[in-house]
Amino acid sequence: MAPSYQYLVVGAGFSGAVVARELALHTEAKVLVVDERPHIAGNCHTSRDEATGVMVHRYGPHIFNTSNEAVWKYVQQFARFGPYIHRVKADTERGVFGLPINLLTINQFFGQHLSPAEAKLFLATLSEPVERPVNFEEQALKLVGRELYEAFFYGYTKKQWGCEPREIPASVLQRLPVRFNYDDNYYDSKFQGIPEEGYSALIANILHHPRIEVQLNHRFTPAEATGFDHVFYTGPIDTYFGHRLGRL
Repeated sequence: MAPSYQYLVVGAGFSGAVVARELALHTEAKVLVVDERPHIAGNCHTSRDEATGVMVHRYGPHIFNTSNEAVWKYVQQFARFGPYIHRVKADTERGVFGLPINLLTINQFFGQHLSPAEAKLFLATLSEPVERPVNFEEQALKLVGRELYEAFFYGYTKKQWGCEPREIPASVLQRLPVRFNYDDNYYDSKFQGIPEEGYSALIANILHHPRIEVQLNHRFTPAEATGFDHVFYTGPIDTYFGHRLGRL
């Protein structure tokens, strides 16, 4: 399949689509995009439910968020984004609370009326003395103490990752904020939104170019890489090597 195309892009998700688009825009080359699935957009694939007309995120919800204005302007070329603020609620044995943990969460959970400064001091009294956390559980115990960890993090983390939190690196929790104000916006990103016509429509618009061809239901093998000027592989790295060292 190589002779007609200078570049091969493996994967028709966000990364593959943007790579293909930029190659088509800034070179005179023809680009072939292949994907083993029967649809574009990868894990962001969306389609409307026939009975209700609701746009369904088939592999789980995706909220586009970034603080990079150039990225925000780029995606808006290809889709209209509806405004969206991600506000998460945790249903626990002690009630329903907002996440990420913020001043309201702390006051409601412990039945307090703490100011921001008081809440910082209070949380410090709950912290367990873990000098150098090496896993998710130790990081949580140091950050918020056992009660908040068990109420908000333990069960969800175990379900999400399929293993005990102590088997997960501490860095996973380090990216989640604890706020001492009433901001319940899950993300700190400056720009947030969801494409009104879904992610698949957005990706289709990115891929819409006369020098880009897309082939679905095509499982790439490294043997196919010959004959192209360059191959851009956007799939799982362990799959590329045939899981010779196991699955990541």
